[in-house]
Amino acid sequence: MAHQIYLDLDDESAARLAALAERAHAQQDDLAVTLLSEALAELEREPAEVASVLDRIPGSWERMHLGREQAGRGETVRLDEL
Repeated sequence: MAHQIYLDLDDESAARLAALAERAHAQQDDLAVTLLSEALAELEREPAEVASVLDRIPGSWERMHLGREQAGRGETVRLDEL
């Protein structure tokens, strides 16, 4: 069963994805799915790398803390309500 995920890319990442898609003669959405799927598969093979990958995402630490604060205030939506 396929699941749909929406991603917001910063301008630089969106430009890199567009350039890669053009060079690969592929649709950006298809390429993004392939890249994300491969990255997840790689992390599954090397679970110790997950923290390292997450640490390299700009702003991830701050967003994690914000999410915890919001959850503490009850500002969340149950997954089954999405």
